[in-house]
Amino acid sequence: MDNNFYNSNDGDTYKFVNSKNKSNFSFSKNILIPFVSGILGSSIVLGVVFCFPNIRSSLIPKNENTLVSSTVDNNSNNYQNIENAQLTSAVSLKNYSDTAISVAKKVLPSIVGIEVEFPVTSSFYRMNSTTTSSGSGIIISEDGYILTNNHIISSSSSNTSFYYSLGEASSVKVYLYEDDTPYEASIVGSDEKTDLAVLKIEKNGLVSAELGDSDSINVGEFAMAIGNPIGLQSSVTCGVISALNRNIKTSDATYTVIQTDAAINSGNSGGALVNSDGKVIGVNTLKVSSTGVEGIGFAIPINSTKDIYSQLIASGKVKRAYIGITGQNIDEATAQKHNLVVGVYIREVKDFSPAQKAGLKVGDVITSVNNTSISTVDKLTDLISSLNIGDTVTVSYYRDGDIKNINITLEEEN
Repeated sequence: MDNNFYNSNDGDTYKFVNSKNKSNFSFSKNILIPFVSGILGSSIVLGVVFCFPNIRSSLIPKNENTLVSSTVDNNSNNYQNIENAQLTSAVSLKNYSDTAISVAKKVLPSIVGIEVEFPVTSSFYRMNSTTTSSGSGIIISEDGYILTNNHIISSSSSNTSFYYSLGEASSVKVYLYEDDTPYEASIVGSDEKTDLAVLKIEKNGLVSAELGDSDSINVGEFAMAIGNPIGLQSSVTCGVISALNRNIKTSDATYTVIQTDAAINSGNSGGALVNSDGKVIGVNTLKVSSTGVEGIGFAIPINSTKDIYSQLIASGKVKRAYIGITGQNIDEATAQKHNLVVGVYIREVKDFSPAQKAGLKVGDVITSVNNTSISTVDKLTDLISSLNIGDTVTVSYYRDGDIKNINITLEEEN
């Protein structure tokens, strides 16, 4: 009994089978008829497939997202044929580009340039002169209210040295999008603690920015910074949201900000950070400037500005509750060294303040407010600022080896 090859009916695989030899042989029966039958069958199948598109598409799938090379060059190497037949994906940046164009067109008319002039006094050189600074702003109402940064329009201690000092802004000018006319602006109000300010120009029919929800943004989403870096008015830069809720401490205050890699440079301060819908999600305010560092900028979340600019428009200032002390952080090591407890050491009690009226003294250590532990001055400030003027709080403090409690009624900070 011999082993023979058998072509299975499915035409795909071959199997070994055992069979008996047959002595009689017919050419027409064994060769001609099967051959002709095969040709006819193949022709019928091919005709049906290519004449009926639905059948053809179901048997030969079409992928519009890939490119396949099916050309065979008899003179080429087999390896080259295989390489030419590999699938390659086509990647398009058109959607990203279209988004950036759409956002820029929507938001640019709502961003202004700001130029501020300050008087300069120098007792060392015995001369008086002026200096200017520039920045950006966001139109928040059609009748001329503009949100910007406080540090753009305010002379602070950081702008003063042994050689010179700056006075209050003597002139503030605003430049609208695609308009070279300088508009005189008045300072409605400013707030150093949040680095925010509101300006007003006498003009109606402005394009106010659409404000978004900074609490709903996500790390990695599209972000565009719009402003006037180094005097280049109406510039846009694109990137992503790099991080949320960054705590950045400056000489003036501690800010909770959005981090982005959209380029923010000098002059961008007060401009807008916007999302893919063209909605403002932040006010550009800070950048990290150091050798070897790039792509680290910060914006004040727009949600945290709404109450601030509303108060500035209404009364020119932000009303905050306070207790009236200045303090120093006491950590575990310092507490052990000086036989104290962790908390805020009171270095000064302001005259006529709520703290003085309640009986707090220099040397006391505040440990909690309304049963919330206090370990730093920043935490104490944030907690008190979150309360309302007129609220009464229970303050726990350490004095002479004991923890004592006292009630303090919060008053408006002057």
